[in-house]
Amino acid sequence: MGFFSRFSPLAAYRDLRFFLANRQPHELWFLIAALCVTSFLVYAFAKDSYAEPVYRPKIIYVEQWPSDRTDAQIIAQQKIDAPIKAKALAEQKKREEETRAVFKRMDDKMTAMGL
Repeated sequence: MGFFSRFSPLAAYRDLRFFLANRQPHELWFLIAALCVTSFLVYAFAKDSYAEPVYRPKIIYVEQWPSDRTDAQIIAQQKIDAPIKAKALAEQKKREEETRAVFKRMDDKMTAMGL
């Protein structure tokens, strides 16, 4: 804690003022330009770093069924679940086809450029 006990905000402010007072005007403009460019890059990376995933799997941790279920009950439940599962599979296949089409277009463009 010895470092923080010697720190004084007033002394730091005076030191910064003294440093900036001894600079030439063009050096201050370069300082401002450098701060603006750096701030813009930090902002751009921070804004671009957020990505929402398109696909979020529905996680079912536990399904409990009675041990004395009849075959008719199992078939009835499968008939209820089948359209839901088919719809989910169709949506996933559609997303995969869209992604595949995007990569195919990119590959065709790269092939046309000779890459």
